[in-house]
Amino acid sequence: MRALTPNSVLLVTRHASFRGLFSAVKHKSVEALFLDMPRPHDLCARIQNAFRARHQTVSVAHTTQNLGILSILFRTGFLTSITRGTIDAPSPEAFNATSAAQRRIWAELKYRNDRPVLERMELISKPSKRVFMEIGEIRRICTGRRAQTVKPLGMGEIAVVRTKNKEHEWLEAREALQLHLDGEVVCRAN
Repeated sequence: MRALTPNSVLLVTRHASFRGLFSAVKHKSVEALFLDMPRPHDLCARIQNAFRARHQTVSVAHTTQNLGILSILFRTGFLTSITRGTIDAPSPEAFNATSAAQRRIWAELKYRNDRPVLERMELISKPSKRVFMEIGEIRRICTGRRAQTVKPLGMGEIAVVRTKNKEHEWLEAREALQLHLDGEVVCRAN
């Protein structure tokens, strides 16, 4: 058996032939473990930090979740553009030729009068406490009232909702309200 290092995590899996006894042991690095998990907190932090540092563009991992959230930010006017690319540069041609681990989504950040358009982006639903809302609760936060532990949306503020509908998986809260879709309220931005 391999020794554990500070950068590795022990994964124990069940093997069918041992009737529930733990038998197969696999080692994975911490980085590999977190690359497998969806992580909206990483996207929120990267976008917010890039705006604060006055960067023109920022790259994030190419996942369906990141693409969904970034497309909502683009549609609502917080970003100038989003492009697929590699670690090196936003290049759609190179995107198709590279491996999945090297693929990135590049977001061009938007500024008005030398001030960032997006001031704050924060998580609502966290891994330790996920926030699912029915259509009535989404209506409440969109119309200026509190629902569960979520403060109402202010002027120019959006909330990102992940629905179970595969056609409309990632929506802004007001779009989810119009389509009568409930779901997990992932993050908010203003």
